[in-house]
Amino acid sequence: MKSINSNFNAISDEKARAVLSRLHAEAGRETWKLLWKYLPYFPRLLSGKKLPWERLERTHDGDYLASTPGHGRYLYLLARAIGAKRIVEFGTSFGVSTIYLALAVRDNGGGLVIGTEMISSKAAKARSNIEEAGLADFVEIREGNALDTLRNLDGPVDFLLSDGFPQYALPVLKLVAPKMRCGAIVVNHNAAAMKGDHVEYVAFVRDPSNGFVSSSITLAGELSVCVAGPSAVRSSPVERLTTG
Repeated sequence: MKSINSNFNAISDEKARAVLSRLHAEAGRETWKLLWKYLPYFPRLLSGKKLPWERLERTHDGDYLASTPGHGRYLYLLARAIGAKRIVEFGTSFGVSTIYLALAVRDNGGGLVIGTEMISSKAAKARSNIEEAGLADFVEIREGNALDTLRNLDGPVDFLLSDGFPQYALPVLKLVAPKMRCGAIVVNHNAAAMKGDHVEYVAFVRDPSNGFVSSSITLAGELSVCVAGPSAVRSSPVERLTTG
């Protein structure tokens, strides 16, 4: 427990710290199960090849896919540093990273974290965890496919955490990007671990004509900064459609 608590030196809220301690401990107990699940795919990961997400996606319906304490602290500090008021989180799971982001929004003077989650049971548990942490007033969890639930999104968006399944990362980014302010930040830490699944994503954010500057950063994975104003970032006509 000492290693977990040492990562909370930026978090002063005792209620939130208690919830996060519990959630990180629960997630930690699942580490070996996740490693065992991905063991057959290690050669693909190490060689930069795509994983078969059509088979893997539904095997995670009950799994913790949570940020580590260090990554959560990083997200909190980053959101505080840019004064984030409106944050979009693609892939809420049980709400661990959501709590860090909601703390940042609250401590920045108020705002909203808009989370997305496909699995109903996870969305319900995330809401319960966020309520227990005393942060329900700063979070809205949209249940369903993010490509549908994020179509009606107010801006400007200050921060996007892309933490869902890799095959949706780029379409979600293109959907949210037109609402992002100049100077907004995108964090996708899966891009570092699952390089084969993020080739197109990384190519997009590293192409300056798409309105971002981007690089691989420890803890962030792929850290991108929007350098174009709202609606200036490219989005294909298909991704502007209002139907799923």
